[in-house]
Amino acid sequence: MPELKQPAAITAEEEVYLYLLQAIREGFYPGGARLVAEDIAQHMAMSRMPVRAAFRRLASEGLIHSRPNRGYVVSGLTAKEMSEVFEVRSVLEGLAARLAAPHVDAGRIEELMAAMEASGQARSDDWVARHRALHEYICGLSGRPKLIRQIGALHTQIEPYMRIWFSRQDAPLESRSDHDALIGVLLDGDADRIDVAFQRHILDTAPALIQTLGLK
Repeated sequence: MPELKQPAAITAEEEVYLYLLQAIREGFYPGGARLVAEDIAQHMAMSRMPVRAAFRRLASEGLIHSRPNRGYVVSGLTAKEMSEVFEVRSVLEGLAARLAAPHVDAGRIEELMAAMEASGQARSDDWVARHRALHEYICGLSGRPKLIRQIGALHTQIEPYMRIWFSRQDAPLESRSDHDALIGVLLDGDADRIDVAFQRHILDTAPALIQTLGLK
């Protein structure tokens, strides 16, 4: 099981939820993996009640689901489902970017892009986390908590697949110029162009990911 990190002052349910969320994001529990409440509770030195509560929360976000006689399993994605995730994400992030544009700090954007580029050049699997951090920064500036949570859940669904995809590439997934163009549109502040640019940026990723991973 993944290493337990020292939790802050949070509830037991929140601790389990965050632990499982990170484990799913990093691919420790891949699609189809069964989650055993007793094992997780023992590993985290707590009762099964907060573990089951965390399961229900993850299920409400579509990250796990219940199967008869198997309990909860991690949701895997077919090619069609993967396409749908990217389609929905493109619309939501286009909206978030429109709302975020007036609040973007160009210096912070440059820091995040530089960190992502360095990870890509070094072939570090940290690239996926850096890429997500860039998108989370932008979406976070939208000031729409429900929108941000929905986008975050979609990122979590695809992150394990992104990590596998990255590991199979001979070069960084996206060039710096790709993101430079995207961020240039964002900083220009034209809401309609921002929406279109972010949707295209996200949608263009899905076909290559599906093909590389051989999803059916």
